[in-house]
Amino acid sequence: MESISEIFRIGTGPSSSHTMGPRKAVQQFIAEYPSAVNFEVYLYGSLAATGKGHLTDKAIEDVLSPVGELVINWCPDFVPQYHTNGMRIVGRDVCGIVLGDRTVYSVGGGKIVWDTEVSGESDSKKSVYPMRRISDILEWCERTGKSYWEYVDECEGEYIWDYLHEVWEVMKASVKRGLEGEGVLPGGLGVRRKAVSYYMKASGYSSSLKSRGLVYSYALAVSEENASGGMIVTAPTCGSCGVLPAVLYHLYLSREFSEKRILRALATAGIFGNVVKTNASISGAEVGCQGEVGVACAMAAAAASQLFGGS
Repeated sequence: MESISEIFRIGTGPSSSHTMGPRKAVQQFIAEYPSAVNFEVYLYGSLAATGKGHLTDKAIEDVLSPVGELVINWCPDFVPQYHTNGMRIVGRDVCGIVLGDRTVYSVGGGKIVWDTEVSGESDSKKSVYPMRRISDILEWCERTGKSYWEYVDECEGEYIWDYLHEVWEVMKASVKRGLEGEGVLPGGLGVRRKAVSYYMKASGYSSSLKSRGLVYSYALAVSEENASGGMIVTAPTCGSCGVLPAVLYHLYLSREFSEKRILRALATAGIFGNVVKTNASISGAEVGCQGEVGVACAMAAAAASQLFGGS
Protein backbone atom coordinates (compact mmCIF):
# COMPACT_ATOMS: atom_id res chain seq x y z
CA MET A 1 0.00 0.00 0.00
CA GLU A 2 1.04 3.58 -0.65
CA SER A 3 1.50 6.28 1.97
CA ILE A 4 -1.61 7.52 3.76
CA SER A 5 -0.67 10.96 2.44
CA GLU A 6 -2.29 9.69 -0.78
CA ILE A 7 -5.56 9.38 1.15
CA PHE A 8 -5.29 12.82 2.78
CA ARG A 9 -4.72 15.24 -0.11
CA ILE A 10 -4.96 18.97 0.52
CA GLY A 11 -6.62 20.86 -2.32
CA THR A 12 -9.70 22.67 -3.59
CA GLY A 13 -13.12 21.18 -4.29
CA PRO A 14 -15.67 20.28 -5.35
CA SER A 15 -14.48 16.84 -6.55
CA SER A 16 -11.28 14.90 -6.01
CA SER A 17 -11.77 12.83 -9.16
CA HIS A 18 -13.42 15.46 -11.36
CA THR A 19 -11.63 18.63 -10.19
CA MET A 20 -8.42 17.88 -8.29
CA GLY A 21 -7.37 15.03 -10.59
CA PRO A 22 -7.82 16.89 -13.92
CA ARG A 23 -6.16 20.01 -12.53
CA LYS A 24 -3.16 17.98 -11.40
CA ALA A 25 -3.01 16.22 -14.79
CA VAL A 26 -2.82 19.41 -16.85
CA GLN A 27 -0.32 20.92 -14.43
CA GLN A 28 1.96 17.92 -14.91
CA PHE A 29 1.40 18.01 -18.68
CA ILE A 30 2.57 21.61 -19.14
CA ALA A 31 5.53 20.93 -16.84
CA GLU A 32 6.52 18.06 -19.14
CA TYR A 33 5.86 20.02 -22.35
CA PRO A 34 6.68 23.66 -21.52
CA SER A 35 6.79 24.68 -25.22
CA ALA A 36 3.16 23.73 -25.80
CA VAL A 37 0.87 26.70 -26.51
CA ASN A 38 -2.14 25.00 -28.08
CA PHE A 39 -4.14 22.38 -26.19
CA GLU A 40 -6.94 19.96 -26.94
CA VAL A 41 -8.48 18.09 -24.03
CA TYR A 42 -10.83 15.16 -24.47
CA LEU A 43 -12.96 14.20 -21.46
CA TYR A 44 -14.30 10.66 -21.43
CA GLY A 45 -16.88 8.67 -19.48
CA SER A 46 -17.86 10.07 -16.10
CA LEU A 47 -15.54 13.07 -16.46
CA ALA A 48 -17.59 14.17 -19.47
CA ALA A 49 -21.00 13.07 -18.17
CA THR A 50 -20.87 15.03 -14.90
CA GLY A 51 -17.85 17.26 -15.44
CA LYS A 52 -19.68 20.56 -15.83
CA GLY A 53 -21.43 20.14 -12.49
CA HIS A 54 -18.09 19.33 -10.86
CA LEU A 55 -16.29 22.30 -12.49
CA THR A 56 -13.94 20.00 -14.43
CA ASP A 57 -13.73 22.48 -17.30
CA LYS A 58 -12.96 25.36 -14.94
CA ALA A 59 -10.15 23.40 -13.28
CA ILE A 60 -8.59 22.74 -16.69
CA GLU A 61 -9.13 26.28 -17.95
CA ASP A 62 -7.56 27.83 -14.86
CA VAL A 63 -4.30 26.03 -15.68
CA LEU A 64 -4.16 25.93 -19.49
CA SER A 65 -5.96 29.10 -20.65
CA PRO A 66 -3.22 31.43 -19.33
CA VAL A 67 -0.64 29.36 -21.26
CA GLY A 68 -2.30 29.24 -24.69
CA GLU A 69 -5.34 28.28 -26.74
CA LEU A 70 -7.59 25.57 -25.34
CA VAL A 71 -10.38 23.41 -26.73
CA ILE A 72 -12.27 20.97 -24.49
CA ASN A 73 -14.14 18.09 -26.12
CA TRP A 74 -16.84 16.28 -24.14
CA CYS A 75 -17.10 12.57 -24.98
CA PRO A 76 -19.45 10.96 -22.40
CA ASP A 77 -20.27 7.94 -24.57
CA PHE A 78 -16.68 6.73 -24.69
CA VAL A 79 -15.78 4.91 -21.47
CA PRO A 80 -12.11 3.84 -21.26
CA GLN A 81 -11.45 0.28 -20.22
CA TYR A 82 -8.98 1.15 -17.46
CA HIS A 83 -11.20 3.65 -15.61
CA THR A 84 -14.34 5.62 -16.39
CA ASN A 85 -12.63 8.94 -15.55
CA GLY A 86 -10.45 9.14 -18.66
CA MET A 87 -8.85 12.24 -20.10
CA ARG A 88 -6.66 12.81 -23.19
CA ILE A 89 -4.42 15.86 -23.48
CA VAL A 90 -2.83 16.95 -26.77
CA GLY A 91 -0.28 19.79 -26.77
CA ARG A 92 1.14 21.57 -29.82
CA ASP A 93 3.84 24.20 -30.29
CA VAL A 94 3.49 27.51 -32.18
CA CYS A 95 3.96 25.69 -35.51
CA GLY A 96 1.18 23.21 -34.77
CA ILE A 97 3.53 20.29 -34.21
CA VAL A 98 2.30 17.81 -31.61
CA LEU A 99 4.66 17.79 -28.65
CA GLY A 100 2.65 15.52 -26.38
CA ASP A 101 -0.39 13.29 -26.70
CA ARG A 102 -1.13 11.65 -23.36
CA THR A 103 -4.04 9.86 -21.75
CA VAL A 104 -4.54 10.04 -18.00
CA TYR A 105 -7.07 8.58 -15.58
CA SER A 106 -8.41 10.27 -12.45
CA VAL A 107 -8.98 7.22 -10.27
CA GLY A 108 -10.37 8.82 -7.11
CA GLY A 109 -9.13 10.73 -4.10
CA GLY A 110 -7.21 13.15 -6.34
CA LYS A 111 -4.88 10.43 -7.64
CA ILE A 112 -4.07 10.25 -11.35
CA VAL A 113 -2.60 7.39 -13.38
CA TRP A 114 -0.88 8.13 -16.72
CA ASP A 115 -0.97 5.88 -19.77
CA THR A 116 2.68 4.94 -19.29
CA GLU A 117 1.88 3.65 -15.80
CA VAL A 118 -1.00 1.58 -17.13
CA SER A 119 1.18 0.09 -19.88
CA GLY A 120 3.95 -0.70 -17.39
CA GLU A 121 6.47 1.69 -18.92
CA SER A 122 6.78 3.58 -15.65
CA ASP A 123 7.50 2.16 -12.21
CA SER A 124 4.58 2.36 -9.82
CA LYS A 125 4.88 4.31 -6.61
CA LYS A 126 6.86 2.70 -3.86
CA SER A 127 4.87 0.50 -1.52
CA VAL A 128 5.06 1.82 2.04
CA TYR A 129 2.97 -0.77 3.86
CA PRO A 130 3.77 -4.49 3.49
CA MET A 131 0.31 -5.53 4.72
CA ARG A 132 -2.87 -4.63 2.86
CA ARG A 133 -5.64 -6.23 4.93
CA ILE A 134 -7.01 -5.03 8.28
CA SER A 135 -7.06 -8.59 9.61
CA ASP A 136 -3.31 -8.87 9.02
CA ILE A 137 -2.60 -5.48 10.58
CA LEU A 138 -4.83 -6.32 13.56
CA GLU A 139 -2.92 -9.59 14.04
CA TRP A 140 0.33 -7.56 14.02
CA CYS A 141 -1.13 -5.21 16.65
CA GLU A 142 -2.18 -8.09 18.89
CA ARG A 143 1.16 -9.82 18.49
CA THR A 144 3.29 -6.74 19.20
CA GLY A 145 0.98 -5.02 21.67
CA LYS A 146 1.03 -1.90 19.51
CA SER A 147 -1.73 0.22 17.95
CA TYR A 148 -2.68 1.01 14.37
CA TRP A 149 -1.03 4.42 14.57
CA GLU A 150 2.22 2.77 15.67
CA TYR A 151 2.10 0.63 12.54
CA VAL A 152 1.81 3.86 10.55
CA ASP A 153 4.77 5.32 12.44
CA GLU A 154 6.96 2.27 11.77
CA CYS A 155 6.12 2.18 8.05
CA GLU A 156 5.99 5.89 7.23
CA GLY A 157 8.61 7.40 9.53
CA GLU A 158 8.60 10.68 11.43
CA TYR A 159 7.77 12.84 8.42
CA ILE A 160 4.15 11.65 8.40
CA TRP A 161 3.39 13.46 11.64
CA ASP A 162 4.34 16.85 10.20
CA TYR A 163 2.09 16.12 7.25
CA LEU A 164 -0.81 15.00 9.44
CA HIS A 165 -0.38 18.18 11.49
CA GLU A 166 -0.85 20.18 8.28
CA VAL A 167 -3.87 18.04 7.39
CA TRP A 168 -5.44 18.69 10.79
CA GLU A 169 -4.89 22.44 10.49
CA VAL A 170 -6.62 22.51 7.10
CA MET A 171 -9.49 20.39 8.44
CA LYS A 172 -10.07 22.73 11.38
CA ALA A 173 -9.90 25.79 9.13
CA SER A 174 -12.44 24.30 6.71
CA VAL A 175 -14.90 23.73 9.56
CA LYS A 176 -14.49 27.28 10.83
CA ARG A 177 -14.80 28.87 7.38
CA GLY A 178 -17.84 26.75 6.62
CA LEU A 179 -19.58 27.89 9.79
CA GLU A 180 -18.95 31.52 8.82
CA GLY A 181 -20.07 31.11 5.20
CA GLU A 182 -23.49 32.26 4.08
CA GLY A 183 -25.25 32.79 0.78
CA VAL A 184 -25.87 30.57 -2.25
CA LEU A 185 -23.52 27.78 -3.29
CA PRO A 186 -22.18 27.82 -6.87
CA GLY A 187 -23.68 25.45 -9.42
CA GLY A 188 -26.86 27.11 -10.65
CA LEU A 189 -29.33 25.22 -8.43
CA GLY A 190 -29.77 28.05 -5.93
CA VAL A 191 -28.82 25.94 -2.91
CA ARG A 192 -28.15 28.07 0.15
CA ARG A 193 -25.50 27.33 2.74
CA LYS A 194 -27.12 25.79 5.82
CA ALA A 195 -24.26 24.82 8.14
CA VAL A 196 -24.46 27.97 10.24
CA SER A 197 -28.22 27.51 10.71
CA TYR A 198 -27.81 23.93 11.91
CA TYR A 199 -24.96 25.03 14.17
CA MET A 200 -27.08 27.71 15.83
CA LYS A 201 -30.01 25.31 16.30
CA ALA A 202 -27.77 22.57 17.69
CA SER A 203 -26.16 25.00 20.15
CA GLY A 204 -29.55 25.43 21.81
CA TYR A 205 -30.19 21.72 22.25
CA SER A 206 -29.13 19.64 25.24
CA SER A 207 -27.24 16.39 25.82
CA SER A 208 -26.96 13.86 22.97
CA LEU A 209 -29.21 15.83 20.61
CA LYS A 210 -26.82 18.76 20.83
CA SER A 211 -23.84 16.51 20.18
CA ARG A 212 -25.41 14.99 17.07
CA GLY A 213 -26.52 18.39 15.82
CA LEU A 214 -23.04 19.89 16.19
CA VAL A 215 -21.37 16.99 14.38
CA TYR A 216 -23.85 17.37 11.54
CA SER A 217 -23.24 21.12 11.29
CA TYR A 218 -19.46 20.58 11.20
CA ALA A 219 -19.76 17.99 8.43
CA LEU A 220 -22.07 20.24 6.45
CA ALA A 221 -19.70 23.19 6.94
CA VAL A 222 -16.79 21.31 5.35
CA SER A 223 -18.98 19.92 2.57
CA GLU A 224 -20.20 23.43 1.73
CA GLU A 225 -16.64 24.69 1.66
CA ASN A 226 -15.86 21.88 -0.78
CA ALA A 227 -18.90 22.70 -2.93
CA SER A 228 -17.78 26.31 -3.18
CA GLY A 229 -14.28 25.35 -4.31
CA GLY A 230 -12.64 26.03 -0.95
CA MET A 231 -9.55 24.41 0.54
CA ILE A 232 -10.29 21.00 2.06
CA VAL A 233 -8.69 17.61 2.70
CA THR A 234 -9.78 14.48 0.85
CA ALA A 235 -10.83 11.96 3.49
CA PRO A 236 -10.78 9.89 1.37
CA THR A 237 -12.36 12.08 -1.36
CA CYS A 238 -13.68 15.60 -1.82
CA GLY A 239 -17.25 14.34 -1.90
CA SER A 240 -16.84 12.70 1.50
CA CYS A 241 -14.51 15.31 3.00
CA GLY A 242 -16.86 16.46 5.78
CA VAL A 243 -17.30 13.24 7.77
CA LEU A 244 -13.91 12.68 9.41
CA PRO A 245 -13.18 16.37 10.22
CA ALA A 246 -16.62 16.71 11.80
CA VAL A 247 -16.12 13.77 14.16
CA LEU A 248 -12.56 14.74 15.10
CA TYR A 249 -13.37 18.45 15.52
CA HIS A 250 -16.31 17.67 17.79
CA LEU A 251 -14.28 15.29 19.96
CA TYR A 252 -11.36 17.73 19.99
CA LEU A 253 -13.60 20.47 21.44
CA SER A 254 -15.98 18.46 23.61
CA ARG A 255 -13.53 15.94 25.10
CA GLU A 256 -10.42 18.15 25.00
CA PHE A 257 -8.23 15.55 23.33
CA SER A 258 -4.67 16.74 22.71
CA GLU A 259 -3.50 17.39 19.17
CA LYS A 260 -1.06 14.48 19.46
CA ARG A 261 -3.94 12.09 20.08
CA ILE A 262 -5.94 13.61 17.22
CA LEU A 263 -3.01 13.03 14.86
CA ARG A 264 -2.78 9.42 15.98
CA ALA A 265 -6.49 9.05 15.27
CA LEU A 266 -5.91 10.52 11.82
CA ALA A 267 -3.19 7.95 11.20
CA THR A 268 -5.56 5.15 12.20
CA ALA A 269 -8.27 6.53 9.93
CA GLY A 270 -5.76 6.71 7.10
CA ILE A 271 -4.91 3.02 7.38
CA PHE A 272 -8.57 2.00 7.10
CA GLY A 273 -9.14 4.24 4.09
CA ASN A 274 -5.93 2.99 2.51
CA VAL A 275 -7.01 -0.64 2.80
CA VAL A 276 -10.28 0.07 0.97
CA LYS A 277 -8.50 2.11 -1.69
CA THR A 278 -5.99 -0.70 -2.26
CA ASN A 279 -8.40 -3.65 -2.30
CA ALA A 280 -11.57 -2.05 -3.67
CA SER A 281 -12.21 1.61 -4.55
CA ILE A 282 -12.89 5.02 -3.04
CA SER A 283 -13.92 6.55 -6.38
CA GLY A 284 -17.51 7.76 -6.50
CA ALA A 285 -17.48 7.23 -10.27
CA GLU A 286 -16.85 3.52 -9.63
CA VAL A 287 -18.68 2.70 -6.40
CA GLY A 288 -21.13 5.58 -6.12
CA CYS A 289 -21.26 8.47 -3.68
CA GLN A 290 -22.49 6.09 -0.97
CA GLY A 291 -19.26 4.12 -1.46
CA GLU A 292 -16.93 7.02 -0.76
CA VAL A 293 -19.06 8.32 2.12
CA GLY A 294 -19.21 4.80 3.54
CA VAL A 295 -15.43 4.66 3.56
CA ALA A 296 -15.32 8.06 5.25
CA CYS A 297 -17.67 6.76 7.97
CA ALA A 298 -15.44 3.72 8.50
CA MET A 299 -12.42 6.01 8.80
CA ALA A 300 -14.21 8.24 11.30
CA ALA A 301 -15.34 5.25 13.34
CA ALA A 302 -11.78 3.91 13.43
CA ALA A 303 -10.48 7.33 14.52
CA ALA A 304 -13.07 7.63 17.29
CA SER A 305 -12.33 4.10 18.46
CA GLN A 306 -8.63 5.01 18.64
CA LEU A 307 -9.38 8.06 20.76
CA PHE A 308 -11.57 6.13 23.18
CA GLY A 309 -9.13 3.27 23.58
CA GLY A 310 -10.88 0.71 21.38
CA SER A 311 -9.11 -2.29 19.88
